Amino acid sequence: MYILLVEDDSRIAHLVERALMEAGHRTEVVYNGAAGLMCGITGVYDLIVLDVMLPEMDGLEVCRSLRQQRVRTPVLMLTALDAVPDRVRGLDAGADDYLVKPFALEEFLARVRALGRRGGDEAETNTLVVGDLTLDLARREAQRGERTIELTAREFALLEYLMRHPGQVLTKAQITDHVWGYDAEPTSNVVEIYIHYLRDKIDRGFARPLIRTFRGVGYTMKA
Repeated sequence: MYILLVEDDSRIAHLVERALMEAGHRTEVVYNGAAGLMCGITGVYDLIVLDVMLPEMDGLEVCRSLRQQRVRTPVLMLTALDAVPDRVRGLDAGADDYLVKPFALEEFLARVRALGRRGGDEAETNTLVVGDLTLDLARREAQRGERTIELTAREFALLEYLMRHPGQVLTKAQITDHVWGYDAEPTSNVVEIYIHYLRDKIDRGFARPLIRTFRGVGYTMKA
């Protein structure tokens, strides 16, 4: 599954992210409620793991706002508050499950699996579409119009990240962290190089480009 993790404690975020990756999931991490809400609304995820105590906007407000925006993605809330009224507030805000800290990673992963099963066919988004561009995540194939596009593993990861956030401007730092992780130097121009590669494969020969540059800010994909 592709999972959004919203957790302001970097130590917990790192442990949870590693556990999810080792279990075969792909994870995007943000560290405050406002960023979590924006990603939850504009991105495409199979599950949102949401801490309650967050800066800028608490997890309950984020969850309520997501449901008000008709985001149906399953939400697993994490909190240090163990009282029954606290759990009720989380569920009433629209959460699908509620896990109290500290927790065993085995139990956390079991709840992630359960939410995945509960979502049925909706739990895994296998096809991403932006305009006339389709990305098949199961077959790892890209197609625009009648043209099949061959991609390297890194190009595929970059394209998937852009297509999961259509219309959202992603900074170079966000792209580097998500696609390359610790493998890329923050001062390198690897993002610019791979954006060029993708443009050459995806936009060349088409009247309307899908990948757009916001100079000094970042990149977005929009039909």
